[in-house]
Amino acid sequence: MRTFRTVLEQRIWERRLTLEEFVEEAELYAREHREPGTLGLRHLQRLVAGRRSADEPLGQVKASTARLLENMLGSTVEVLLSPPMEGSPGGSSVGVSAHPGLAGAFEWLDGAAGWLPGLSAAKVSAGLKLVDVGVLQGQRARRNRISRRQTADVVRRYYRVNYTFGVLGRGMDVQTSVFTRSEWSGLGMPLDAGNERLALVQGEGSAPVLSAGCAEAAVQRLVMAAALGVRFANLPLYRLVGIDVSAHGIGGAVDVGSFVEYALTMDLLEAELADAVVSGSRALNPLRDRYLPDMDAVLDVAGRVCAGGVLSLVAIARPADPFRGAADYALIVQTRSDQVVNAAGKLAVIPKGFHQPLTDPRADVRIGATLRRELEEELFGRGDVDVTSGAARVASPMHPGRWSAPMRWLEGEAGRMRMECTGFGLNLVSGNYEFATLVVIEDEEFWPRFGGQLEANWEASGLTLYSSLDGELITDLVQQEAWSNEGLFALLQGLRRLREVGGSRVSLPNFELSGL
Repeated sequence: MRTFRTVLEQRIWERRLTLEEFVEEAELYAREHREPGTLGLRHLQRLVAGRRSADEPLGQVKASTARLLENMLGSTVEVLLSPPMEGSPGGSSVGVSAHPGLAGAFEWLDGAAGWLPGLSAAKVSAGLKLVDVGVLQGQRARRNRISRRQTADVVRRYYRVNYTFGVLGRGMDVQTSVFTRSEWSGLGMPLDAGNERLALVQGEGSAPVLSAGCAEAAVQRLVMAAALGVRFANLPLYRLVGIDVSAHGIGGAVDVGSFVEYALTMDLLEAELADAVVSGSRALNPLRDRYLPDMDAVLDVAGRVCAGGVLSLVAIARPADPFRGAADYALIVQTRSDQVVNAAGKLAVIPKGFHQPLTDPRADVRIGATLRRELEEELFGRGDVDVTSGAARVASPMHPGRWSAPMRWLEGEAGRMRMECTGFGLNLVSGNYEFATLVVIEDEEFWPRFGGQLEANWEASGLTLYSSLDGELITDLVQQEAWSNEGLFALLQGLRRLREVGGSRVSLPNFELSGL
């Protein structure tokens, strides 16, 4: 049997390609998918060996190259550069040992399910030996094709609510799965110390105890994550235990939970819903009935796992251009990659990230802190604040001395950047809390200086720019069914606010908020 040094070498051999042919294939893929990553033959030779030389480790792979390989082969670069599992037949089975990020998930699942230590790891290993990666890829593709409207319609029927957040306008009637209230919506609140009053509390959230059916569903989630190369890390997340949002400020309380707890409970509801839509079943069935059975459970954030996110429409002032036209704002939209845990393949604003601490749980609770970190990570190229890459080794990752050049310039003078909370809601798909925000970079000098450096990280498979003066394209964008519901919620709240403050730089569609 042939021995492979890395999973990458094994995958190339399975394609019946030489290294030279794979380099050519990578160049073609990069051109067709507008990927900036490059891959030379000598570089590939080092990658498949897993070492730079006999005595020198490989080191960190350039982010754009890593993303190119990950998108081509459907696995994280950490998996691709690891040794393959012994006895793995042609890559159709993926070893648990190749996914060290799952270790925390196994420990948590054993405890929550009441299993003996090691049983969840054994179950996942057994599942990986039987899994057909092609079948899983097909299942994921079918889930990704479920439209935003279908999702919103299903959850409204389940919870017996007539309206969720949406907009009404000329030829436009758009609804999402986000439940909100009038006092939570249409905000234009600066994210500063005067408005942010979320408090950290200790031990307020209840720990879930899994039934046999819920535990088996969690096992299947881990099997799929390992087989398809989804990034999975047991990191801290804020859990909402109380909320008080209005035009007077953001109040309430959060506790610190774990990503694993969320991913193996509430986050399973999105896939269950999609599978029910694909099959034509009108019953969402066991997991939703258990974790989020009615609107009382949705609103009882302290009585369940309620993780959350911060999403932002970024509007960057651009000077007039002889080809593009008058001065405007560049609006950035992403397509989510297949490696993310939720909303894979969907449209979303960028940044879009979990509300979670880095190294200072009390200070990081501020929405503005999460937003700055996500800007650094998802647009400004700061890989060292990507919490999925491993435990933080820096005491203060967002210290001004570590800021990227774009962030340092923006913070160098008051008025260059404005950050606002535009809305708050609870997503009926998974019960998540969603903070919609708007980042406006007002100084048009930013675009000539840094516009060419803006680059999404692994969470996005592509970026698209829209002009704030192009009302026709933006009207079409709003109505696309490929949107994640929370992403569209943030886009619409941001557009409404930008229309109020953007002056001559905007010519946006006129609509009214609905479902309040």
